[in-house]
This record gives sequence, C-alpha cells and structure tokens, in this order.
Amino acid sequence: MTGAREAPVDVVRRWETSGGHWRVLSRSDSSVVLGLFSCDGGEEMHRLTAASAELDPLLAGQTRSDD
Repeated sequence: MTGAREAPVDVVRRWETSGGHWRVLSRSDSSVVLGLFSCDGGEEMHRLTAASAELDPLLAGQTRSDD
C-alpha cells in the first residue's frame, strides 16, 4: 500500500461503474461535497470532499448522477 490519495474523479467514476449514485450536497467556489449513495439511491455510504477544480469537469453542472 502506497498511501497515495486516489483522485476524486477516479473515486466518482469507480462509484458509478459499480452502480452507485452521487449527489452534490454542497458547493462553493473552492470545494464540492458529494454524497455517494447505494445503487438504489437510498442510503448514503460515503461523503467525498474535493476541490471544485478537481470535480467540476466531471460534474459538468449536474447536481446528481441521474440528472
């Protein structure tokens, strides 16, 4: 184990590939907080906080993965 931090974009892509959903819980000029939800969208499993610059290209203005 290297202890290297996984890129937020990679975390979100892996989550979606596994069938999970995400929602933007809060957003500012500098950061985004995403809730990562189970495949049925019902239970929040994890929260991801990242710099806006890291996630904005992936989110493309969406507030949830099923937009």
